[in-house]
Amino acid sequence: MRSDQARDEFAATRIVAHRVGAHIMARTRKAAAGRIDLAPFPGGFGTPSFGADHTVIRISGGLLIVERTGRTPTTRSIPVNGATLAELAEVSGADLSTDLDVGRDTPALGDVDEPLTFDAESALQLGDWFAYGLQVIDRVLALQPVTAEPTRARLWPEHFDLGVDLTAAGGTRLNVGASPGDGFHESAYLYVSPWDASRPGDAAYWNAPFGAILGSENIVFSGGSVQIGVGFMIEGIGRMG
Repeated sequence: MRSDQARDEFAATRIVAHRVGAHIMARTRKAAAGRIDLAPFPGGFGTPSFGADHTVIRISGGLLIVERTGRTPTTRSIPVNGATLAELAEVSGADLSTDLDVGRDTPALGDVDEPLTFDAESALQLGDWFAYGLQVIDRVLALQPVTAEPTRARLWPEHFDLGVDLTAAGGTRLNVGASPGDGFHESAYLYVSPWDASRPGDAAYWNAPFGAILGSENIVFSGGSVQIGVGFMIEGIGRMG
């Protein structure tokens, strides 16, 4: 497969995954538990356990899987590719008839009866990226003082990125996280995003309107790749101190 074709398939799958994350996963969890945040899972992403039946809805490669581990444990699965959003909703229990707002970048519901195009290999890569981002965030938080008061890393259905916020030594609150790509930057990237407008130090570091990014194309994925991401985030946090 040519690399440009692989990039196109990943981008198209990411867009569908964003839509499924919001309108199937977050929508169902919000109705049952009042929460919308998602989490990385092996092979993809999904909901934390919710509801009386301890439901988990997740993507694993090319499959949407719905697990219920209550009194009568059950598992249902359906290939995402070729399915419609309405069919995914039937399996997961999502009510597509209600309005959903998870933020200003909530993906459009769209035609719920249109078959989806979803590449399983790209979905696995998406899961790998979120897993990598979580490893970076975990190590960054382990280096912070108690005064940083970091939140829990969560995958937000609005922007479809994995992030956490914390307080730098100088008192500025900021977000750090991992995005699989978006309209600003096509490929996946790590980011540091201060809540205020200050951008101390070398202006070259602050290469995005919202702060700084490190694109996946600039990361050599080997034994030291996590440390590269950690170094990038620690530099940004340090600049705010």
